[in-house]
Amino acid sequence: MSPGYRAWGVLFALAGTIAFAFRPVLIKLGYAAHPVSATTLLFLRMTLALPFFVATAWWLRRAAPMQRRDWLGIVGLGLLGYYLASLLDFLGLQYVPAGLGRLIMFLYPTLVVLLSFAFLGKKPAAREIAALAVCYAGIALVVASPLDAAPQQRLFLAGVLLVFASAMCYAVYLVAGSQLVQRVGSMRFTAYTMIVSTAPAIVQFLALESAASLELPQAVWGYAILLATACTVLPVFLVAESLKRIGANQFALIGALGPVTTVLADFALLKGALAPLQLVGGALVIAGVLLVTLKPQRSP
Repeated sequence: MSPGYRAWGVLFALAGTIAFAFRPVLIKLGYAAHPVSATTLLFLRMTLALPFFVATAWWLRRAAPMQRRDWLGIVGLGLLGYYLASLLDFLGLQYVPAGLGRLIMFLYPTLVVLLSFAFLGKKPAAREIAALAVCYAGIALVVASPLDAAPQQRLFLAGVLLVFASAMCYAVYLVAGSQLVQRVGSMRFTAYTMIVSTAPAIVQFLALESAASLELPQAVWGYAILLATACTVLPVFLVAESLKRIGANQFALIGALGPVTTVLADFALLKGALAPLQLVGGALVIAGVLLVTLKPQRSP
């Protein structure tokens, strides 16, 4: 493997991580620009991204035929891992800062460990148990501070729980989809599940909103286009290619920049900031996730 091949993998990982990190900030900017609902914003994100994934599916049309169980898996995981996870994230970000939302979402590797133990019988190692303790101690610090603000306490807690539920859906998607990805390929799996996940977003919009809800300011349309392209389509393919080039272990190191990037962007664009105790908690979350994700190097 040439150094250039790996170097491009690192660059793809950096670009994909940063692009994903701006997603919650753009969602918050959309909410701030106009009283747009989570249903409408999710609908715009999914439908604007749809043509790119349809084009990818068409490009991969000559791949080996899939079995019925694979199609059923793609439908189920598309509904759970992209639609429901996205909806819960959009709803939660109405009540929590973008940086905090990203930190909670970043817990998904620890949830994968717990789900693998519960449903696949994979007993966590001592290292993973320590990582879980560190992560959730960090989240306790991050969440505890704002709970002192009584008037907004319930909404804040609801937002935290919604984003955590989103992370859980994504973790289930990763655990259940790990074998399916191996059979159908990551690019085709991603394209098909994204296409599937768009259908309920459209149905939900038609059921709950009217055409008048699309009469939005230019700024909201701009944020929606960026959400669909720069923060959905682009990072999905960048991450897939970077994982192929550098592997999950090194990608995890770069992925830890995600919450940091979101906190900085939240501060710069939304004037948000974490209190000192929350910064300590955030550092613990990142450290715990790295501990659970990075595999120790075996001696030769």
